[in-house]
Amino acid sequence: MSNKMSETNDTPKTNKALAYARVSSKEQDTEGFSIASQQKLLQSYAAENRIVIEKEFIDVETAKASGRANFTEMVNYIKKHPNVRVVLVEKTDRLYRNLKDWVLLDELDIEIHLVKEGVVLSQESKP
Repeated sequence: MSNKMSETNDTPKTNKALAYARVSSKEQDTEGFSIASQQKLLQSYAAENRIVIEKEFIDVETAKASGRANFTEMVNYIKKHPNVRVVLVEKTDRLYRNLKDWVLLDELDIEIHLVKEGVVLSQESKP
């Protein structure tokens, strides 16, 4: 994945996507970082960009260490469904905060839309 920032709404190769929302703790979920608010943002973004959210994955645990249950399930889903190459997430730290998870996603040849950051990361992004 390149770290190219995209200021435009790039059209994904497919209109199918997965949505991923995460909070570090149950306390964080009630302090303005709620799963519901992340889901609403991702659903709105998808609608505006004609993207169909095929499935949503939610974790309520830290991303500092690898091994989050639903993150792993999402990765396995991507591996089994080659027609789904887009992941929507609120921002970088909701998706990964450790190198192992970043490398794992990088190897999947997917597009990651960091919605709040206005960034689309993909293998085709130019450096």
